[in-house]
Amino acid sequence: MNAMLAVMFKEIRDFARDRRTMFMALLLGPIMIPVIIVGLGTVIEKRFTSQLEKPLELPVVGAEHAPNLIAWLEGRNVEIQPAPADAEAAIRDQEHPLVLRIPEAYPERWRAGEPAVVEILHDATRQDSQIPVGRLNTLLATYGQTVGSMRLLARGVSPTVAQPVLVSQVDLSTPEARAGQMMSFLPYFLILSAFLGGAYLVIDVTAGERERQSLEPLLATPASREAIMSGKIAAACAIGLLSLFLIMVAFKIGFQIAPGMRDRADVSVLAIARILAILVPMLLIGTTLLTLISASVKSVKEAQSYMSILMFVPIIPTIYLMLSPVRTQDWMYAVPFLAQNQMITSVLRGEHLGATQWGIYMAAGFGLGIVLWLLAARLYHREKLAISA
Repeated sequence: MNAMLAVMFKEIRDFARDRRTMFMALLLGPIMIPVIIVGLGTVIEKRFTSQLEKPLELPVVGAEHAPNLIAWLEGRNVEIQPAPADAEAAIRDQEHPLVLRIPEAYPERWRAGEPAVVEILHDATRQDSQIPVGRLNTLLATYGQTVGSMRLLARGVSPTVAQPVLVSQVDLSTPEARAGQMMSFLPYFLILSAFLGGAYLVIDVTAGERERQSLEPLLATPASREAIMSGKIAAACAIGLLSLFLIMVAFKIGFQIAPGMRDRADVSVLAIARILAILVPMLLIGTTLLTLISASVKSVKEAQSYMSILMFVPIIPTIYLMLSPVRTQDWMYAVPFLAQNQMITSVLRGEHLGATQWGIYMAAGFGLGIVLWLLAARLYHREKLAISA
């Protein structure tokens, strides 16, 4: 234990001497987190506010076929614009987010009391068209219901006869859950920060010292190689844990100052502590895995090439859950990266995690870390480890 602590403090002191690396490892994430949260919050709020409150600019093809509809829309904050020469081309070229097309058969069907068709031309893959299309759909549905009710009254029939069932939606989602949905990218960012939190140090203290030929004298000391390796891993975990703590503090500050986010997310001290507890096993897994890789490669450059590949691993469950949401089951808490994603999402949504889930997660996380530690320890016993290629 004394040997491990000596190695640990030695590596931390050496790391602190490199100011630029220390800044990148400890302060870059905490600086970026508030910028991302505040920036996203501001952009989203301005986008929704501007598109919901400003007049809806609506190019209309065949406006002369439905003068009553056009007049009704103009009275509800809609600016009717001339139709483009080629409406479909205008949508494809992003000249307009949507175009309303009224067919020539509209007046005839209207006078006959039959359903008159109108077409909304838009590109569903464009994000900027979603709000205008939603507004127009709501307006047209309201207009259709109003006209339908007037037709029933003209025939002496109560409009309620045509509505045998009224649907009322009750949203049971909490403000924390809605904020967690908006911040679906955060689990990936936090998992990646934990997974590679000690990368700067753990690669340097094995592959880097091997290149500088300073690893061989250290291994020649009476201290066991397991103690030396454990000291290096402990130093990397300490730096990574400090970085995670600063990131979580910045995370809390970002939600406090971001427009509209202060009351929409659980950023209490307890929630921050829970997220830190979730990230600790991932920090151990990342440092032991990088120690294993650093002990098996020939240079720092080769170790860094592996790290660039590992950066994409945490995003796999995030993308999978976005494309194919699944109901959380207990076995998921034993799967690396998927477990962290599900647990962090639950905390952001303000949901409760039971003792069973915590037990499965901690056992699986620390168990995998121990397995990686044992594999790295075997590599540390190789004689050629101290020999620079």
